[in-house]
Amino acid sequence: MSDRRLQVFHTVAKLLSFTKAAESLHMTQPAVTFQVRQLEEYFNTRLFDRTHNRINLTEAGKRVYEYSDTIFQVYSEMENAVREITGDVNGVLIIGASTTIAEYMLPALLGDFKTKYPDVNLRLRVSNSEGIVAMVENNVIDLGVVEAAVTNKNLAVELCRIDRLVAVVPPNHEFANLETMHIKDLLRYPYICREEGSGTREVILEYLDQLGLVKEELNIIMELGSPEALKGAVEAGIGVTIISRATLNKELKLGTLIAIDLEPPLERPFSFVHQKQKFRQHTVEKLLEFARQYCHDHPTPED
Repeated sequence: MSDRRLQVFHTVAKLLSFTKAAESLHMTQPAVTFQVRQLEEYFNTRLFDRTHNRINLTEAGKRVYEYSDTIFQVYSEMENAVREITGDVNGVLIIGASTTIAEYMLPALLGDFKTKYPDVNLRLRVSNSEGIVAMVENNVIDLGVVEAAVTNKNLAVELCRIDRLVAVVPPNHEFANLETMHIKDLLRYPYICREEGSGTREVILEYLDQLGLVKEELNIIMELGSPEALKGAVEAGIGVTIISRATLNKELKLGTLIAIDLEPPLERPFSFVHQKQKFRQHTVEKLLEFARQYCHDHPTPED
């Protein structure tokens, strides 16, 4: 029996979606359907019930899925055992990160990892924190790095570092000479916000709630999809915002933006998120080990 057919079936069965399986496997949906049909022909039985654009495993499909799950776990154990002996670290790794992390933290981390392990092919998916968690849940990516709390208890979450968020105003703003300020003072000004699903946005709303404030008190005049867009809007004098201090090094040196610490401080975790698997691909394990050490050696973005 072709391992590929079983792998494709296993992915479809786990995600219960041909579309998501195709994305995860980097295949076209017709190619995924063809592989599953070949496996059904091999067993001479249907493995999925297809009704109203939804699929479910048949009894035979459930049995094949149980065995395939065991088979791929044993494969993973075998691969890890051999690579531990040979020391080989290669293959393709797909990392997902929210926008702030992808732009300001991961380039250095992945660059150092690639230098140490040149035979690893790295691919990066960028989305907001909500999207990255969904990709981890659906096995679309091997490792996610997010900037907000993860509520799915079935996923493993590991703290990398603590990120500090600050108020950002243009140099001619009346608050430009302040070192600290309360967010209440910022609420009087037009506010530029990240989009729904953004980790930055969620953390700020939680912060408001902890202070007994409601999000409606934010005078939101614009929603933008990246830290660069937020900074550009503040530089243009459109409004004020709150973003990660780690994104502001260039603007603070040039004097085009002013960062003001919030009182009480507004902080959030940058965290790794991945599936809880006893046996992972050897290359994924090496990336996790490297990332943990990197975060230990660089505990703050300014380091």
